[in-house]
Amino acid sequence: MSVDLDFAARHAGRPARDLTRRDVARALLAVPSGQALVSLPELRRDLMAAGNPLTAVFWESAKSTLTRIESGVATVGDVQRWLESTGTEPILLTRSYFVWPDESERGPVATEMYGRLVAHLEELVEAGVIDPDALAQGDVTSRQAYEELQERWLTAGLPDGRVPGVSVSEEQDAELYAAWDEEEAYALQELRRALDDLPEPPFPAGDLKAAADRLRRSLVSPGFPGNVLRACAGLDEDRLPDADEDLWLRVAAGIAAPISDLPDEEDAARFFDLDGELSHEDSVLASLCAIHHADWLAATVALTRYGPGVLASPERIARFIADSEDLVSEPDDPEELEATEMLFTSVTPLWAHLGIVDKAEVLTPLGWWGLPKALEKAWSGD
Repeated sequence: MSVDLDFAARHAGRPARDLTRRDVARALLAVPSGQALVSLPELRRDLMAAGNPLTAVFWESAKSTLTRIESGVATVGDVQRWLESTGTEPILLTRSYFVWPDESERGPVATEMYGRLVAHLEELVEAGVIDPDALAQGDVTSRQAYEELQERWLTAGLPDGRVPGVSVSEEQDAELYAAWDEEEAYALQELRRALDDLPEPPFPAGDLKAAADRLRRSLVSPGFPGNVLRACAGLDEDRLPDADEDLWLRVAAGIAAPISDLPDEEDAARFFDLDGELSHEDSVLASLCAIHHADWLAATVALTRYGPGVLASPERIARFIADSEDLVSEPDDPEELEATEMLFTSVTPLWAHLGIVDKAEVLTPLGWWGLPKALEKAWSGD
C-alpha cells in the first residue's frame, strides 16, 4: 500500500488542501516504512499541486525518520518525538506526568479532549505561535514552549467548566475501577468455589491473641513493618479495632489489597525518578500492588489445601502459582517464576509478623485458618 494523496486525505478525514504535517506524518506511519519512503517524492509533488506544499524541513524530517525506522535504529520515543514535532500532536507524557491513553483505549471523554487539543494546536500553528519547523529542527526553546502551552491547556477550564486533564484522568480512573471490581468479584467467586469442599480450619484462639498483641505494638511504632501494615489496612494508629479478630483480618486483608500509601503518597514523582531509589517501604508496597488477583488466589488455595506445615517460602509460592490449573501460564518459564518469587519476597516477612507463617516460612494453624478469610475480606469490600 502506497501513501498517495487520496490515502492521506482519507486517513485524516479532510481534503488534501487542509492536510497538516501531523496528518501526513500519521499517514506515513500507517504503512510499512519502506513503502512510505518510496511514496515520499510523489506525495510531496501532489501536495504542492494541491496548494499545500508544507515545508522542506518537514519533508527532510520525514525522510530521516522513516529511514531510521527502516534501518531499525529508530526507537518508539524517536518516532513519537517526530510526530510531536509536527506542532499539532499532543505530547504523550507531560512534565506533570499526565499520560494520554492509547488511541484504541480512549473513552468518549479522552477522545473528545484529544480532538479539542489537536484543534487548539492547529489554531496556534495557523497563528504563528507554534513553529513546527523549529520543533523539527530540535530547537530547545520551541520544544519547551510547546510543552508548556499543552500543560496550560490541560489544566485550564473549558467554557463548560471542565478541566481537560482532570476529566480524562477521572474517566480513566472510572474505567480502571470498573475493571478492577469485575476482576475482584470473579476472583472472590473462584476462591469460594475452590474452598467450598474443604473442611473449616479450627479457630486458633491463642495464636490469634498473641499475633494481635504483637500487631498492636507494631502499629503504634514508627518504621517498618508498622508503617507498611498501617498503610495496607488503611488504619489510624490512634483508632485501632477493639476486637483482635477484626484487627488481624483487616491487616491481613490489606496485604493482599493495600488501601493506601505511605503518608507522603502525594509525592508521586519519586516513583517516576528512574535514577533514584525507592525506600524499602515503598518497594514493599509497590510489590504488593503488583501481585495479580489470580496469583493471590492460586497461592492461598494451594496453601489452604495443604494445610499447616507446608512450606510457604516465596520460591514455593511461585511454584504453586505456576502449577495452578486456574492460570494460563508456562509452568517452567524461569523468568515468570523469578518475577513471582521476587514479588512474594515482600509478602512473607509481613505474613511472619502476623503469624501466618513461622520463622522458617512454614504455614501455621493461624495462617491456615485466617489466610482464606483475609482474602475473602479483601475482595468482598468489607
